[in-house]
Amino acid sequence: MFYEVYSSVVFFLFGLVVGSFDNVAIYRIPEGKSLWAPRSFCPQCGTTIAWYDNVPLVSYIVLRGRCRHCAKHIPVRYPLVELISGSLWLAVFAKAGFTWSIELLPNLFLVTILIIVSGIDLQKQIIPNKVIVPSIPIALACMGIVALVRGDYHVITDSLIGFAVGAVPLGILALALPRGMGMGDAKLAALTGIILGWRSEIIALFAGFFLGAIVGVLLMSLGKKGRKSRIPFGPFLSAGAIIALFWGPSLWDLYVGLF
Repeated sequence: MFYEVYSSVVFFLFGLVVGSFDNVAIYRIPEGKSLWAPRSFCPQCGTTIAWYDNVPLVSYIVLRGRCRHCAKHIPVRYPLVELISGSLWLAVFAKAGFTWSIELLPNLFLVTILIIVSGIDLQKQIIPNKVIVPSIPIALACMGIVALVRGDYHVITDSLIGFAVGAVPLGILALALPRGMGMGDAKLAALTGIILGWRSEIIALFAGFFLGAIVGVLLMSLGKKGRKSRIPFGPFLSAGAIIALFWGPSLWDLYVGLF
């Protein structure tokens, strides 16, 4: 029990730190800025942030959501992304049975990329190639390592089929309906298909479209969006992938059991 609690705390804290990096990526990648230099700074006054003002979650609470130097509000996105990252890292560890396993590698990579992609898409309505294109071979490499450790090469087949299940239909939609779907969405679905496998990828796509439809109808009914308004789809694909990551096999069995 002590080991499980200790390891869970470590995973949560490390997830918070990764969430801090996610925030840097969400802000800097669309601006074409380096992820490594300069050090973190206030985007409003440009002052370099001291290490004690850059502690995930804690600093935001201590500073009451304001920059120490210019006193302007720090967007709530920053602690929210850190909290989501820490929570998902902990959830992935729990899914693995609170033990170290090779499956942690692709799953932690997936949730980290999903957070970055969703944050950028919500702000800029783009899924940058700088994030998604290198993530695809990295995901394939992760699944290759899983296959080697398990001695089960069906993992690779499942990943490659998952890649096609995610990329092909959304790629066709992006070509046929460019105002409604982007190639970035197809590339994101390809990435999630690699790690989830084809069965869970089907669940992810269904869940993503379902959530997108509900939110779209809700926004239109509230007058926030029109029928021709663009809504970033990356966050919904990401939410669907998270659902499939944790409950995909169970939902697939439930679906198959209906027939």
